Amino acid sequence: MSDTIDCQMSSTGVVTLRLVRPEVCNAINEIMVAELTATLAAISQNPDARVLVLTGTGRFFCAGTDHQWMLKGSQAGPDHNFEDALHIARLLRTLDRLPIPTIAHINGPAIGMGIGLISCCDMAVCSPESWFCIPDTRLGLIPAVFGPYVINKMGSSAARRYFLSTERFSPAAAQGLGLIHECPASDEAVSEQVAHWVRTILHNSPHALTAAKRFITSVEHRPIDDAMLSDTAHRMAHIRSHEEAQAGLDAYLRQASPDWAPK
Repeated sequence: MSDTIDCQMSSTGVVTLRLVRPEVCNAINEIMVAELTATLAAISQNPDARVLVLTGTGRFFCAGTDHQWMLKGSQAGPDHNFEDALHIARLLRTLDRLPIPTIAHINGPAIGMGIGLISCCDMAVCSPESWFCIPDTRLGLIPAVFGPYVINKMGSSAARRYFLSTERFSPAAAQGLGLIHECPASDEAVSEQVAHWVRTILHNSPHALTAAKRFITSVEHRPIDDAMLSDTAHRMAHIRSHEEAQAGLDAYLRQASPDWAPK
């Protein structure tokens, strides 16, 4: 049992992971960090898990870092704060490198660290009531731990604006920046978008999905030089001989569904 999150997996391998601190708008504290990290690590080792949906409970997706936890940190020494920051960094890396596809179902506002969680997910859709803000510099802080993921997602130009101004931005602005992919006009349409992505993902090869995620991380921001050509050629040669690639091609030629697809 968890005090801060709820995790359920369907018979088809769809994992729904909810942040459950609605009394503080799902703000993250040290307990939630530990429970999220342990749960994500377990999911990454579960061969039955096919896709992760991350969402919040109540009106907010995630209101960032719990102010009481930040206050405690401001009164502690640098060693304590370094350990706290390292735990958050490890959580984000675990989510970012999860071997299965991840969907951020943003059910309300996302602030600070909440945007960090979104930036570590593969796909993101938000409700029309959502808004976004990175308020760290207003509090005398910087978004150091989650900042690299946000910069990778939105780009340095947008990061310069929103890290420094701390202004709110809308779902439409977030979509334009690439932070989210879809911003439907109703909560029902948001849920349908999540369901559409899940259905699509479940028809794809689990091995190929994991390999594709690793491929994106490997080639991102690298020059397309001889080393890149060799790397990509090795990846293609390896995956072509994998049993799922053989089964997928065979199923395609027979106009049948591969074993991993929902029946």
